[in-house]
Amino acid sequence: MVEAILMMLGLGAVCGTILGIASKVFYVYEDPRIAEVEGCLAGANCGACGYAGCSAAAVAVVGGQAQANVCIIGGPESAQKVAAVMGLDPGTAEPLRSLNTCQGGKRAEDRFYYTGVKSCRALAAFYGGKRVCHIGCLGYGDCIKACKFDAIHMDPKGYPVVDEVKCVGCMACEKACPKEIINVKSMSQRLLELNCEEDALAPCRQTCPAEINIPQYIAQVREGDYEGSVRTIRERNPLLLACGRVCPHPCESYCRRGLEDEPVSINQLKRFVADLEMNSGKRYPITCAPETGKRVAIIGGGPAGLSCAYFLRRVGHHATIYEAMPKLGGMLRYGIPEYRLPKKVLDWEIDGILNLGVDYHTNVKLGVDFDVGSLVSAGYDAIFLSVGAWNDYNLNIDGEDLEGCFTGIDFLSRIGLGEKITIGRRAAVIGGGNTAIDCVRTLIRLGAREVYIVYRRTRREMPANAVEIDAAEHEGVKFHFLAAPVRVIGDERGHVKQLEYLKMELGEPDASGRRRPVPIEGSETRLDVDMLITAIGQAPDVSFKSDVTRLKDLEITRRRAIAHDPITMQSAIPYIFTGGDAATGASLVIEAIGAGRRAARSINQYVTGQKVEAPPGVLYGRHIRETLFEHVEGVRRKPRAKMPELPVDERIHSFAEADLVLSEESAVAESQRCLSCCRLCYDPDVSKVA
Repeated sequence: MVEAILMMLGLGAVCGTILGIASKVFYVYEDPRIAEVEGCLAGANCGACGYAGCSAAAVAVVGGQAQANVCIIGGPESAQKVAAVMGLDPGTAEPLRSLNTCQGGKRAEDRFYYTGVKSCRALAAFYGGKRVCHIGCLGYGDCIKACKFDAIHMDPKGYPVVDEVKCVGCMACEKACPKEIINVKSMSQRLLELNCEEDALAPCRQTCPAEINIPQYIAQVREGDYEGSVRTIRERNPLLLACGRVCPHPCESYCRRGLEDEPVSINQLKRFVADLEMNSGKRYPITCAPETGKRVAIIGGGPAGLSCAYFLRRVGHHATIYEAMPKLGGMLRYGIPEYRLPKKVLDWEIDGILNLGVDYHTNVKLGVDFDVGSLVSAGYDAIFLSVGAWNDYNLNIDGEDLEGCFTGIDFLSRIGLGEKITIGRRAAVIGGGNTAIDCVRTLIRLGAREVYIVYRRTRREMPANAVEIDAAEHEGVKFHFLAAPVRVIGDERGHVKQLEYLKMELGEPDASGRRRPVPIEGSETRLDVDMLITAIGQAPDVSFKSDVTRLKDLEITRRRAIAHDPITMQSAIPYIFTGGDAATGASLVIEAIGAGRRAARSINQYVTGQKVEAPPGVLYGRHIRETLFEHVEGVRRKPRAKMPELPVDERIHSFAEADLVLSEESAVAESQRCLSCCRLCYDPDVSKVA
């Protein structure tokens, strides 16, 4: 018995020794984070993530082959927990959603007949597919077959439509599509993407400086989905109320309907849905990505600064605006009169941006109350410079400093601040841009008896909005064209008395493409005035450049603007970005908004450690040649919606808003004029398909 026990003990000792050695030789280490990550997942083992169950997905996350949001069933909460385990930036843990970019469908013409396998991938193997449009949907629904969640269906018009409520972002549809028109992206990726050459873009979308999806928001108006229309616009433009009032709508110049009829009133439809939200008594919710912990200083609270702050906040970064004026808004507040953009409307729109969690400080000026060094010391990861263009150009002629002489932006901003200015009985404004028109229409409302525009070219060359020029004429403004001021004559009290100008004639075109005005000798003419405003352009104030410690490498152009990459908006100092009038000189509000979004995209790249660069084939400032037609077949003429406005006799006696909003009936009718253009496709008679 004793021998047996000893033998068993000996055998046990030998086995233990062998197993101990084997455990050292054949030891397999398992990262403890795998179990932790697996515990954060849904535990459904559904395989929709592309991995063979939750264990495999957890291994992929720890191994760096999958992101924190790998579990499409668990959603954002699961992604946040996984990010915490892995020490990842929780801001990257956004849910993914699928989006179809092509709305061509059955409208696209075929190059050849195809009778093979009913599969997009099979069809694509034949010369890229049968469609004339080389990037368009092939229509056999490989994406629909690949989706396990019934989140995609085929529209009767022949293109896939994604149900965002059901979509879990599993990417199965994107992998199945051979034409890459189905994209699975996070909200942040969608907010910051730029137009590229291979995108399915209508000409109006290509032209819009903010890159708004114009056909989509008009289609949503047509369908009665006004909230959806506002959301579509806000993916690119947070200042839709302001733009609906002051944008000169360059997009309408490339509206295909305008080739055969009048362009669609794109901007009036934007204002219609924007005003509808404002007057509804509630705000449509705006979602933001999780906090990333990154901080960005925005210097200047005009349209560029507000837009940059808006997009940075929506993708999870913290933005703080520093503004020199008493209130935010920049030129929207101090350069555009009340009758065009009421301050209460602007306040409502700005409050919507601030409510997202954007901080701000007013009455603080760069180079006086703070400098770039203090911002860096405060821990900001990047800086956006959008200080505007507040310095008016002078004529550099004798007498322009006499009493009663003003410059355009100075005059408008003083009125905007509520300052009392003595208004002359006979006033002249020199210039032909929007600022000049704003000045003359303001003078009319302030009681001037006679108001003149003095412009050295003709009406045809005036850069101001045509509708504003017409409105000024209706309100009684008189125009002196082909007139170049040479001096201002004062009275014995040093007050302006007359403006002397030379009559001009048009010569050959100059660098701007406009015919150069040439003076006519001996044509000096005097105009009796007791008030004169010079509105011939503005330049940025770059006095802050005196901060030689931090800004010695910042480059300033000949036009006194901040040198920058026009697409990334990055300056010569890597952590400083710019946009708006500070970068371009005086320009359009919609240009500033587009620059603010491009800057937000680049700042996001910079603060998250990515390379700051534009995407391949970025379309900025160009058009896709094949999308520009000379004729549009099958269009039936329909009258364009006429913008309602206050009668002249009413509006010239107050600063009440002059241009009014379309009625719902008119807006829906106007939306039906849109041809629903894609890259090549369009609907010639929308009333039949609406």
